[in-house]
Amino acid sequence: MSEIATLTALELRDALRRGELGAREAAAHFLARIEELNPALGSFVTVTAERAMAAAAAADERHAAGVAPGMLHGMPLGYKDLLDVAGVPTGYGTAAFDPVVPEKDSPLVATLSRAGAISLGKTQVPEFGLSCHSENDVAPPARNPLDPALSAGGSSGGEAAAVASGMLPFGPGSDGGGSVRIPASACGLIGLKPGLGTIPSDVLDGTVDGFGAPKLTVSGPLARTALDAALLMDAMVDPTRETYLEALDEGAVDALRGLRIGVSTASPFASVYEIRLSADAHVALNRGIKVLGARGHHLEEAEIFYDAAYPQTFSTVWTGGLAAAPIPAGSEAKLGTLARSFRERATAREAKTSVEAARRLTQIAADFRTQWGRYDVVLTPAMAFAPPEIGFYTSQDADTDYMRQCQYTPFTSMVNVSGLPAITVPTLTTAGGLSMGVQLIGRTGSEAQLLALAEQLSKM
Repeated sequence: MSEIATLTALELRDALRRGELGAREAAAHFLARIEELNPALGSFVTVTAERAMAAAAAADERHAAGVAPGMLHGMPLGYKDLLDVAGVPTGYGTAAFDPVVPEKDSPLVATLSRAGAISLGKTQVPEFGLSCHSENDVAPPARNPLDPALSAGGSSGGEAAAVASGMLPFGPGSDGGGSVRIPASACGLIGLKPGLGTIPSDVLDGTVDGFGAPKLTVSGPLARTALDAALLMDAMVDPTRETYLEALDEGAVDALRGLRIGVSTASPFASVYEIRLSADAHVALNRGIKVLGARGHHLEEAEIFYDAAYPQTFSTVWTGGLAAAPIPAGSEAKLGTLARSFRERATAREAKTSVEAARRLTQIAADFRTQWGRYDVVLTPAMAFAPPEIGFYTSQDADTDYMRQCQYTPFTSMVNVSGLPAITVPTLTTAGGLSMGVQLIGRTGSEAQLLALAEQLSKM
C-alpha cells in the first residue's frame, strides 16, 4: 500500500473500501499527524484517539464480515467545536461557560457517521463561530500551515489548517458569512458553500431565523481537490448516491463550456468601509479569468450595484442570535471583546428593529439574486488580501475588529444572504508561498457545476 500521506481523500476512501487499507491503519496515521503537527498549528482543541481507534476497529470487523461499506467507510474526520459529537465536550470557543457534553450527535455528524466516517476530535473556532479567524480565549489559535504566524481564517479555521497540513484527508465546515470559503482560501484549499437547503440537515429547523430573516449558515466541504470536495458533498447530501462525483467525470468537466461569467470586484461593504484589493488579489483574479476564458467560457465585466443599507442590516441580523445565547448570569465579562460588544447591542435592540432588519435583508437577498442572475456565474476575488497575522483582529476594539473582517472578506457574506451556492478556488501561490484565489457564485442548484469549474481551474 502506498504512503497514506500521498493519497487524496477519494483515493484513501477507495483503498479503504477495497480492503487495501484498514480503518485502524488510516486512523493511526492521522492521529500520529495530529500528535506531530497540532502543537504548532492549534487545529484541534480535543482529540479523541481512543474512541477513534475503537470505532476504526469496529469498522474493520464489519468490513471483514462482508458488511457493505458506507460511502465514507473508515474515513477520519474532525468536527468544528460548534457541532455536537455524543459524549465529547462542545466548547463553542467561549470562556463564558463550561463545555457541554451532549448525549447525541448533531444531525450532520450523525449523517456522516452513518456513512462510515470516524471522528478524531473537535477543531478550533472563534467564539460562537462569529469571526473570519479562529482565535479565542480558551485554546491556542488555529495557525496557517503555509505560514504559522498567520491566521488560518475562520470560522472553520481549525478544520482548514488540519486538512491543509495533512492531519485530516478533508473536512466538513459550516458557513454563515464565509466560514468555509475564507479558511479554504487562506490555507490553499477548495471550499464549497452549498445553496440553502441543499444539505438536508441544515434546514431541519426551517429556512428563516426567529425574526424571519434568511437563514445564513449552511454546511460545506473543505478539501484539497474538487473530487475530494465532491465526495464529501455527496456524503453530506445523500450518502447512498455519488451524484457530485459522477458530475466530475473527466468528459463532463471538459465538456463544460460557454458559460456567461460576470466578473465583479464590487462589494456591498464599500458603502461604509474602504475596500482595497491587494496586487496579489488582482493577479489571482486575472489568472482565474484567463483559465476560464481558455476553457471556452464568456467573461465580461458585471455591472452590479449594492444597496447601501446592506452593512448595517446584515450586522443586525448576524448578531441577533447572541441575545439568546445561554450566558450564565454574571459571566458576560468572560466573553471576548467582539462577542461581548455584539451581545450588548443585541440584547439592547428592540424586537421590532430585528424584524425590520429581517424584512429588509430578505429584499436585499432578492435583489442579489436578480442582479447575479443575469449571468450563469459571477466571478469575484476570494479575499481582498493575504491572510493577516494572528491577533490582527483580536488586538482591536470590537468595531475595528469587525471592520477589518469585512475588509478582508468583502465578497462572502452576501452569498449567504442570497441563499445561493459559491466556491473558492486557489489560483495563485504568492512570492511568499501564500495562497490567493477566486470565488465563483452560481445559480440555485449549481453546486455540481461549481465543482466542475473548480476542477477546470485546478488544472490551470
